[in-house]
Amino acid sequence: MDDKQLLRYSRQIMLPQIDAAGQQRLRESAVLIIGLGGLGSPAAMYLATAGVGRLVLVDDDRVDLSNLQRQILHDNEHIGIPKTASAQARLRALNPEVRLETIGHRLDESGLQQHSAAVDVVLDCSDNFATRFAINAACVATGKPLVSGAAVRMEGQLSVFNLRPESPCYRCLYHEEGEDEQTCSETGILGPVVGTIGALQAVEAIKVLLGIGQPLDGRLLLLDAMSMEWRSMKLRKDPACPVCSRS
Repeated sequence: MDDKQLLRYSRQIMLPQIDAAGQQRLRESAVLIIGLGGLGSPAAMYLATAGVGRLVLVDDDRVDLSNLQRQILHDNEHIGIPKTASAQARLRALNPEVRLETIGHRLDESGLQQHSAAVDVVLDCSDNFATRFAINAACVATGKPLVSGAAVRMEGQLSVFNLRPESPCYRCLYHEEGEDEQTCSETGILGPVVGTIGALQAVEAIKVLLGIGQPLDGRLLLLDAMSMEWRSMKLRKDPACPVCSRS
């Protein structure tokens, strides 16, 4: 790293868990972020400013006025343009050193596996079960760790899946696509709640990339923002899971 890079990342390099070697490792890492909304916005921004070398950004939507209350990657000037283009402009302004790749369409099974295989960590920042199940299946197939977040109303959840062979996958937690699936457009969401979960997805991704701390592997972290209480639940691998079972 040159002097400018050392200055940019100096506060991270000061951390003994990261130091210069860890910063270089981040620079050599790649992360796939699927969804550039309320979760993907802070996750992408923090990973870019942390110095992750390559970010692959996936979203097939365009910026809408109703997004701006919580999707902090985007602003009024970006209304109507693809979220990938909006995100690319904002992230490039934050840290021009990060390599950005954008995909402005939904990835099918083959595409998810191809792009998951080419990165070190996958972030699921989507908002529906069908996409989450597809991302999880791709991560299991390619052996890549998955950082999954979700938020609605005043509640959020976060976990890390597929970090080790004995780790549970997302399908171990949710066996079927829930008929009671709720979205922000139907029930509402407080912006800082989804932002908190997205920021923590970036924290977990950095921990996984650097092999530090205790990632939320086999644990589900739940936030109730109304009471400002956090709960942690242990998760176990389902031996009958149709996705990750080796039996």
